[in-house]
Amino acid sequence: MGKAIEKIALKRGHEIVSKIDKGYNQGNINQADVAINFSIPAAAVNNITIALESKIPVVCGTTGWLEHYKKVTQIASYNDTAFLYASNFSIGVNLFFKLNKTLAKMIQSQAGYKPSMEEIHHVHKLDEPSGTAITLAEGILENSSLSQWCQQDAGIDELEIKSIREGEVPGIHSIQYKSDIDAITIKHEAFSRKGFALGAIIASEWIVGKKGIFKMDDVLNI
Repeated sequence: MGKAIEKIALKRGHEIVSKIDKGYNQGNINQADVAINFSIPAAAVNNITIALESKIPVVCGTTGWLEHYKKVTQIASYNDTAFLYASNFSIGVNLFFKLNKTLAKMIQSQAGYKPSMEEIHHVHKLDEPSGTAITLAEGILENSSLSQWCQQDAGIDELEIKSIREGEVPGIHSIQYKSDIDAITIKHEAFSRKGFALGAIIASEWIVGKKGIFKMDDVLNI
């Protein structure tokens, strides 16, 4: 993701003033107008904190660290800067999030439909289910009578998420509502990481000069 983001950023006329990785620190982060974090989950909070405490707005696409989300937003507010987290920066996925919520609302009053979800990612992905799948699940739970999501043996009031790790798949998310007589399925498939990288750059361009806690809905005005 770092390489994909750098390529698009340079193409759009931006300058990369700092790169930070495990055992690698190039440039000066204090020269940055915005910091983009796509680290492993274990490094996310430290990376984000370094930038926020330097009053640099942060755009973060790392998933698997959200138990510390409140702490990070408090750090952003204390330092009077901006923080934007998204489980997925793809423009198409964020439209899919909206579609998912709309369908959940529409189907809530229709008896007999049971939702389930499947997500497929490359074998290198560390978290399971994906952050995108959790965001989709939350969208369904907010607009249905279901109580929670689970990864296997879903009860009558639970949403089952099936996670598959294979090959180099960038990401496929499918949601199905099934009844005794038919099924409704919506699906988003990413063909490459380019969409994630472009969305992160668009969010970074948008957040410069702003203060507060934001989501991709704010960037896309949806």
